Amino acid sequence: MMMATILLSSMHGLVRYLAEDMHPFVVAFYRNIFGLITALPLILKIGISGLRMKRPGLMFLRSVIGIFAMLLWFYGLSRVPTTEATALSFSAAIFAAISAVVVLGEKINLRRTVAIVGGLIGVMVVLQPSSDSFNPYMWLIIIACVFWGLSMTTVKILTRTESTISIVVWMSLYLVVFSLPPALMYWQWPDWEHLFLLALMGAFATLGHLCMTRAVSLADITSVMSIDFMRLIWAALIGVFFFKDAFYLHTWIGALIIFVTGLYIIFRESKVKTKRKI
Repeated sequence: MMMATILLSSMHGLVRYLAEDMHPFVVAFYRNIFGLITALPLILKIGISGLRMKRPGLMFLRSVIGIFAMLLWFYGLSRVPTTEATALSFSAAIFAAISAVVVLGEKINLRRTVAIVGGLIGVMVVLQPSSDSFNPYMWLIIIACVFWGLSMTTVKILTRTESTISIVVWMSLYLVVFSLPPALMYWQWPDWEHLFLLALMGAFATLGHLCMTRAVSLADITSVMSIDFMRLIWAALIGVFFFKDAFYLHTWIGALIIFVTGLYIIFRESKVKTKRKI
C-alpha cells in the first residue's frame, strides 16, 4: 500500500507536469493506452476465457462513470495544486457511502450520518469557498470524486460476480475507447521526452492500482487504507519541490477531517461484513 501511494502520487505529479504542454484530455488518453499496455501480462495470464463478464452492461456503465471522473480529475489536476487535489480526493469514500445508500439502498444509521456530514465539512474546510484564495477549478475535483464514489459502488456490485483482474482489464479497455474522442478534439503528437513521461505515467497508474488491490487482498482493509494518507505527504512534497506550491494549514486540517471520516466509514463497513460472515 505504501508503494501504491508513492506510485499514484507520482502519476498525479506527472499529469500536472505534462498538462502544462498538452491538453489534459490528450494526457488522459495516453495514460489509458500505456496503462492498458502495462496490463497486457494480466490478459495473457487469465486468457480470453477469463475475460468473460456475467454483467457486461454494468461494466459498461461503470466505465462510462469512470471516464467522466478521469477527464474531470485530469483537467482539475492541471489547474489545482496537487496537495489540494489530493486532500479532496479522500472525499471519494464519503461520496461512495452516499451513493451506496441511494443506489444500493443500504441502511444509514446515526454514526454513518455523522461521518458523512463530518467529511463534507472537511471538504468545505479545504475548499474555502468564501476566501479570496478560493480556486473554482476545485469544484471539478469534487465532481470527479462524486463520480469516483459512484464508480466504487458499481465495483461493489461487480465483485459479487466478476474477478478483480477481469474488472481491471475491461475497465482499461473501455477507458482507452472512451477517452479517444475527447482527446482527438485537442490532439497533439508528443515528442520523445513527453512520450517517455506518458509511458511512465501509464505504468505508474496501473502498477499503483495493482499494488493497492493486492494490499487489500492480503490485509484488513482498514489497516491498509490508513496508509493512504501518505498520498498527501508525497503530493505536498511534489507540489513544493517541482511546482513551488504554497503551503496552507486549512488544506491539511480539512484533509485530516475527510480522511478520518472516510476511514471510519470503511472500518464500519468491514466490521458489518465480518458480522454477516459469522
